[in-house]
Amino acid sequence: MGASLRVYKRRIRSVTATKKITKAMEMIAASRVVKAQRQVAASTPYASELTRAVTAVATGSNTQHPLTTEAERPARAALLLITSDRGLAGGYSSNVIKAAEQLTERLRAEGKEVDAYIVGRKGVSYYAFRERTVQESWTGFTDSPTYADAKAVAAPLIAAVQKDTADGGVDELHIVFTEFVSMMTQTALDDRLLPLSLGSAADEQEESAKGGEILPLFEFEPSAEDVLDALLPRYVESRIYNALLQAAASKHAATRRAMKSATDNAEELIKSLSRLANAARQAEITQEISEIVGGASALADATAGSD
Repeated sequence: MGASLRVYKRRIRSVTATKKITKAMEMIAASRVVKAQRQVAASTPYASELTRAVTAVATGSNTQHPLTTEAERPARAALLLITSDRGLAGGYSSNVIKAAEQLTERLRAEGKEVDAYIVGRKGVSYYAFRERTVQESWTGFTDSPTYADAKAVAAPLIAAVQKDTADGGVDELHIVFTEFVSMMTQTALDDRLLPLSLGSAADEQEESAKGGEILPLFEFEPSAEDVLDALLPRYVESRIYNALLQAAASKHAATRRAMKSATDNAEELIKSLSRLANAARQAEITQEISEIVGGASALADATAGSD
């Protein structure tokens, strides 16, 4: 066997082994993304209704709660970036990091300092490589987050919002994650969690008033401020949990798509290498036949000369 043919066969074996790995990873990601989709679908209504409840309490009372009131001159913002612990997911982590960079530039252009909170090893590595300060970081659960993970992430963020900026607190809380739209589409986006935007609720009340509808009056026990104190941490936790689930589903979908592309490329490479190996084998056979024919002809000529 010629040297070129051995090289082709070695590469075919290597690519075939890689194809088996990528195919297995594609199947694993496909099974995980279905479970993640169900979790997203189950958590989204709760997060949405809790947001409506907090908004109703805030708009139905005259309480100026620090977590729903805009600062006159916001000076510091917290940014929670949700990335992945693992790679092999195409541009998943790079896209969400790019969105975080754009948000950071926008906040700094508004004169605000940005405190970074990172979920996922990819984001942590990105900030560490650039020697940037990270307030808190969490790793190890991005593929399958739980509500306990969301509570652990939310706790220091809520504490930072409740502090004065002079004591290391923040005026705003932003989150950057990847929204799961479909198996083929995942969108990196940023969202402001706190202070809670009450514009839409106020617009609804104004439209109801114009239409002559009598708006309900709310009575709070023990007080609206106490109700907000109880609801807002749950609001932040539920929104972060939903974002973690959206990011997990997006990561699995991106991994499935990337591994399918890698498997297809491996198949094409195997076909190409097989054609080259066949061509090399045919060339070797042709050369061997030519050598045999040449040797037989030389032997016949030698025999005829001796006669």
